[in-house]
Amino acid sequence: MIEEINIKLVIPHPNNPRLIKDDKFKKLVKSIKEFPEMLQLRPIIVDDNCVVLGGNMRLRACIEAGLKRVPIIKASALTAEQQKRFIITDNVGFGEWDWDLLANDWEMADLEDWGLDLPIYKELGEELPVDNENEAKDKFVIEVSFESEEQRQMAYKHFIENGLNCYCKK
Repeated sequence: MIEEINIKLVIPHPNNPRLIKDDKFKKLVKSIKEFPEMLQLRPIIVDDNCVVLGGNMRLRACIEAGLKRVPIIKASALTAEQQKRFIITDNVGFGEWDWDLLANDWEMADLEDWGLDLPIYKELGEELPVDNENEAKDKFVIEVSFESEEQRQMAYKHFIENGLNCYCKK
């Protein structure tokens, strides 16, 4: 059952293993300001002491956005072990994005604005984006070939999940 409570009563989990970088955090705050109804559809999950099990970053963003009250669901029926598992599984992305579908049905600027990490495709040999001259010294390019499309997709997913840019050439 969803309850709406004073945001000051919700306690961030002291051992939250999930991080959110500054740019993505700013996008989350913006999203909550522009679309607060999202919180009713995806409330913060807490234990009986109002310690967050799922939604630590949303809580942080709600505080930053100036909200006074937030929707929560108490996970009272979960055992301590289940709560511990929930903290991880709530943040695990089991699926993959269909990049072709996203490219055809959504505006890339909107997706990026909403916090989706978009892959960077460049032809091999193109210049890497450089923020400043010192940063250029820290960039490396490698070429990798694969026996199958499945191998390429697995490697691509691994690279993107680890914050690396991919430059593809068929």
